[in-house]
Amino acid sequence: MAEEQSKEERVKAVIEEIRPYIQADGGDLEFVSLVGNVVNVRLRGACCGCPGARMTLKMGVEQRMKEVVPEIEAVEAV
Repeated sequence: MAEEQSKEERVKAVIEEIRPYIQADGGDLEFVSLVGNVVNVRLRGACCGCPGARMTLKMGVEQRMKEVVPEIEAVEAV
């Protein structure tokens, strides 16, 4: 019998799903931690200092994260 994936494992799977799209634009996304229902990530590469990075984080990453892991409340850059 397969064990249910932990919340952190599901969060990491979503990040791995999204990373190729961010990498295609010269950036990267790294999982840092899960504190309660808030995911902390680090933006790297072209994402650092990009004016669109916050929009990508909130409208792309956070939205997808909430679809797959509904208990997640927010995705924050640290």
